[in-house]
Amino acid sequence: MRNNQTYETVIAVSKLTKRFGKFTAVDAVSFEISRGQIFGFLGPNGSGKTTTIRMLLGLLSPSEGTATVLGHDVRKQALSIRAKLGYMSQKFTLYNDLTVEENLRFYARSYGLRNKQLKTRINYAIDMANLKGREHVTPTKLSGGWRQRLALGAAIIHEPDLSLIHI
Repeated sequence: MRNNQTYETVIAVSKLTKRFGKFTAVDAVSFEISRGQIFGFLGPNGSGKTTTIRMLLGLLSPSEGTATVLGHDVRKQALSIRAKLGYMSQKFTLYNDLTVEENLRFYARSYGLRNKQLKTRINYAIDMANLKGREHVTPTKLSGGWRQRLALGAAIIHEPDLSLIHI
């Protein structure tokens, strides 16, 4: 509670564990994240950050423990979670044979955006990422920073309830 306000919990994790055979990648992790919070995982390579994120996205099933994202159980409702998330991975995927605008259109349409909403959100992403004038350029012609901006635009083009940025 801050300033006498309560904040909705958007991610709740309790004793989340992931084992691969005898190797424990994530060991009984617990935390809660409230709406509006910025939360980061810090740790060396191999400490379980990516594995935890993959469980939260419903891409890996936990060995033990529980996790909910936006009220949805990661084990049972992964598709419901993914529809409400914007996720930009460490190694984000852009289509190098498509232009900036075509990449944004592809992602927007994959989230079900059409017609006026499609155009509005593409324009928003281009403005937000400061890609004006680069709409017809392919990602291979952009610097790493510009590609990251494009990937961020693609991750949030559908106005997700929650964004996970993995860098």
